[in-house]
Amino acid sequence: KMDDDDDIPQLSSHTLAALQEFYLEQQQREGMKTSQGFNQYSIGSIEEDWQLSQFWYSDETASCLAKEAVLAAGKGGRIACVSAPSVYQKLKEQDGEDFSVCILEYDRRFSVYGEEFIFYDYNHPLDLPENLLPHSFDIVIADPPYLSEECLQKTAETIKYLTKGKILLCTGAVMEEQAAKHLGVKMCKFIPKHSRNLANEFRCYVNYASGLD
Repeated sequence: KMDDDDDIPQLSSHTLAALQEFYLEQQQREGMKTSQGFNQYSIGSIEEDWQLSQFWYSDETASCLAKEAVLAAGKGGRIACVSAPSVYQKLKEQDGEDFSVCILEYDRRFSVYGEEFIFYDYNHPLDLPENLLPHSFDIVIADPPYLSEECLQKTAETIKYLTKGKILLCTGAVMEEQAAKHLGVKMCKFIPKHSRNLANEFRCYVNYASGLD
């Protein structure tokens, strides 16, 4: 009788050692997170998923955009983050401030944020929950996931539906004309940075007098 174990592929000792090291590192990372009083809202608490074309802003940029959003929204203002989770996370760090915020995002990992999370697919720009009333946000911050006119145009429908007026758009410098065409926004001097360098030059666009110039 053949030994049943024969056809179970064996990992080489090298692979096993590498795996153990990987798991150990992961445990240490998790351990560090808990010991540092890990903040589930901090940037990087959910890792980037490149397949979803996700790129987090640098901490500095996220802070700057969050601050701008709070100022633009005003006291008791409502802020919508469309495909801009790192700004949302920065806003959550300022907990207890006088504003409320929603995140519209395709990546369901962000559902950890509970009721503030709204599943969003730009291919269906107006497929939004009924309780998300038209023109109910003082400012909408959006970062369309792809640098294509189609993606911008569809995301623009969502932005126009949500905003009372103010728009803060982050997208590639190459999208300047389309951004003006679809949303009437102009490029600011402020240059957003990402935690990893992107090949495409990124810019911010607004349709109101912002602090980003």
